[in-house]
Amino acid sequence: MQIIFGIIFHFIGGFASGSFYIPYKKVKGWAWESFWIIGGLFSWLIVPPVAAWLTIPGFADIIAATNGKIILLTYFFGLLWGIGGLTYGLGVRYLGVSLGSTIILGLCAVFGSIIPSVYYNFFPQEGKDSFSTLLNNTWGQYVLLGILVCTAGIIICGRAGTLKERDLSKAGAAADTHNEYKFGLGITVAIISGVLSACFNFGIEAGKSMADTANAAWQALHPGQGNFLYQNNVTYIVILWGGLTTNFVWCMILNARNKTFGNYTDATKPLLKNYLFSALAGTTWFLQFFFYGMGESKLGNGASSWILHMAFIILIANTWGLLLKEWKGVSKKAINTVVAGIATIILSVLIVGYGNSLK
Repeated sequence: MQIIFGIIFHFIGGFASGSFYIPYKKVKGWAWESFWIIGGLFSWLIVPPVAAWLTIPGFADIIAATNGKIILLTYFFGLLWGIGGLTYGLGVRYLGVSLGSTIILGLCAVFGSIIPSVYYNFFPQEGKDSFSTLLNNTWGQYVLLGILVCTAGIIICGRAGTLKERDLSKAGAAADTHNEYKFGLGITVAIISGVLSACFNFGIEAGKSMADTANAAWQALHPGQGNFLYQNNVTYIVILWGGLTTNFVWCMILNARNKTFGNYTDATKPLLKNYLFSALAGTTWFLQFFFYGMGESKLGNGASSWILHMAFIILIANTWGLLLKEWKGVSKKAINTVVAGIATIILSVLIVGYGNSLK
């Protein structure tokens, strides 16, 4: 049951992440940087402490009592992850929801699941799975196989992207649905985003002592009831401070460069709807990690949790991409290729889930 609930929580988190960009498509008359930072204020500044306040009594005291080096390292990984999150928005903008999310999150899944285990090979810690542990145990070998299969799915989806670009070029597509599709630029920012987005998982590892404190306090009041579902909510606050810093600075630079500060008060645009949809997008984005923390409390913060979470996001994002007709006007070969990529990634989820069940 622990594994089943863990997978369900990761699926809900994946659904939130794979869907968060949809409300942004309802924002009218605003530049990308304007709606991105309004949504980000909810994602990174407003909703996380509210979630912690609702779930962890004394969360602020836990942060205040944590060693400054731990806070700084957690914040630093948040800064790097913030660059990944920033380029995620650009990757989705230039590649579309389905392809952009698949490439970015696929890379994020691979790096985020493998690098911590390699780190613990050189700096062992009790309760942490090293790369050697994965290699030398049957369950770990299945997890690694799942990661390899996920990588293959990413490559297949990347191939689908090149086919899509070729088909749109042949058709001379100038429709509004494709006018921002730029595969070369998109794939560049997608790779950057995928690598740096994995830093969120590193931030969770760096700030684990805060989650452990919250978990210990809860277990003292609820003996014999397992781990605290919401323990990571306190760690998220510090990580997301870093993400907010990166994104706020860049969006303000873009506002100044593009002279779009007026977006926030332009009465000729549907301001109320724009703010509401941006807030909805930002809040939905945060829910991915709210449920990730719940899934991680059931499965552990290792390769299994991270790749399951990312694979579910990829699945949902691609489903949205098909429903939003982002692949309209392309050949059956391109569509069949992206479907094959999605199926491969789903297979990777099943393999990782089986490996975790053996553990």
